[in-house]
Amino acid sequence: MTIRVAIADDQALVRMGLRVLIEAEDDLELAGEAADGREAVESALRERPDVILMDVRMPVLDGIAALREIVADDRLSGTRVVVLTTFELDEYVFDSLRAGASGFLIKDSDPAEMLRAIRLAAAGESLLSPSVTRRVISTFVSSSPADGGPRPELKELTEREREVLALVGEGLSNAEIAERLVVSPATARTHVSRAMVKLHARDRAQLVVIAYRARLVR
Repeated sequence: MTIRVAIADDQALVRMGLRVLIEAEDDLELAGEAADGREAVESALRERPDVILMDVRMPVLDGIAALREIVADDRLSGTRVVVLTTFELDEYVFDSLRAGASGFLIKDSDPAEMLRAIRLAAAGESLLSPSVTRRVISTFVSSSPADGGPRPELKELTEREREVLALVGEGLSNAEIAERLVVSPATARTHVSRAMVKLHARDRAQLVVIAYRARLVR
């Protein structure tokens, strides 16, 4: 299956680098480019990409605002957004995850890591840059205003589902969760899916935020 990837970044050199990376892979196909957030939304509606690599700081409409529009549009329910950031402590990272991003990466991440993020996002999983996940999310969870405290839906999770939620919060994939709990990948995937349904999470990245806010990850 070919994964259709769109790029949204106001820097031409960044777009060129990502374009070359995508076009070199047999299972990836470029599905549009945008130099600002408004173009990104319009391109997404026109091309319906599987994954969008979205810069945060862009003119006209910033990446977070564009992300919110994409997530809110039912016509783009099959599109996942991976946010690209310049700095490890980008103040918009946590907002992007709360808005529905399927993960984030530092722009100078290894190309293999970027490709892995695209493929994981297309498969409904997420990749949160290992160098920033715990520090950035824990920082913004502790400093952001309370939004009503822990979700009451957490009480509906089984003990195993809470355990799986904590592991998702650590950034583990289904395969890694399966290995940690000594269960099959299919079983791990089922637990993750059930937790997403019970917590009304759009994807794994939102599960990560919930896990941190619930203090399941230390």
